[in-house]
Amino acid sequence: MPKVKLNISRLSVMEKIARCRQIVTAMTGNTNFPTPNPTLTAVTAAIDNLEAAFQAAQAARQDAKSKTIVQTDKDEILSELMARLAAHVESIAGNDDVKIHSAGMDTKSAPSSATGIPEPPSNLSATAGDRDGEIDLSWEAVSGAKSYVIERSPDPTTATSWSHVGVSTKSSQTVSGLTSGTRYWFRVGAINGIGPSGWSDPAVKIAP
Repeated sequence: MPKVKLNISRLSVMEKIARCRQIVTAMTGNTNFPTPNPTLTAVTAAIDNLEAAFQAAQAARQDAKSKTIVQTDKDEILSELMARLAAHVESIAGNDDVKIHSAGMDTKSAPSSATGIPEPPSNLSATAGDRDGEIDLSWEAVSGAKSYVIERSPDPTTATSWSHVGVSTKSSQTVSGLTSGTRYWFRVGAINGIGPSGWSDPAVKIAP
C-alpha cells in the first residue's frame, strides 16, 4: 500500500504555508475525502496562525535589527568621545599614575606574551538568525585568543561528522546557508600564538 509523503519538514516557513494551502485547496470539495480529519477549517486556521506568527517574528527581527544599528552608532559615538577624554587625561597626567587614577581611569599594564594554549571557549549559544537558514553563534571571549575556529555537525554527531564553518576574530559568528528545519550542532575553539585550544561544549539548534 502506498504511503503519503508530505515532505514539508525541510521547507522554509513560507514554502510550508504555500504547500499546506495547496493541499487544503486540493481536498476542498474532494469527494474521495468527504469528511477530513482534522477538518480543513482547523488546518486552515493553523496555517493562518503560523503565517501571522511568522510575519510578526519577521517584523520583530527587522525592528531589532534597526534598533541594533542605532545602538551601534551610539556606542561608536561614546567610544570616540571617551577615547578623546582619555587622550586629554594622558596629555596632562603624563606618566603620573596617581593623576590618571584620580580621573577614574586605569593605566595600561605592560603587554605579556602567551605562555600556553588558550582555554576552550565557554557559554557557546546558538540562536535563530535574521533570515531562514541562518544561526547566530556567540560565546565568552577567551583571554589571549587571536581568533576562533567554528565547526558544525549534522545530528547526530560522530567523531567524523564535524566540518569547518569558518574563522572569526570576534566572539560571535553568523552561520548561513543552512537547511531550514534541520538540527545542527556547533563547537568553537580558540587560537593564540602558541596553538589551538580544545573544543567548547557543543550547542545545538534547528535552523529557522
